Amino acid sequence: MDIEQLTSFLGWVSVINIAFLIASSLLIVMLKHPISRMHAKMFSLKEEDVLKMYFQYLGRFKILIIAFNLAPYLALRVML
Repeated sequence: MDIEQLTSFLGWVSVINIAFLIASSLLIVMLKHPISRMHAKMFSLKEEDVLKMYFQYLGRFKILIIAFNLAPYLALRVML
């Protein structure tokens, strides 16, 4: 695999992961209460705690996308 193929791969992985992040964010915003009630019952948690966990999940997912997909892609684009 050469640098151009790796750059293309990381670019598409970034696009797919960002699409998942956007979809997750939209679903959590639009269906916040039904989903949080369901997860609270499933895992015996308070609904407020579940909502905090959603925020932490989205934040961590965003950081992982930036660190492992977007930053390496941009670095390779600068190199080419």
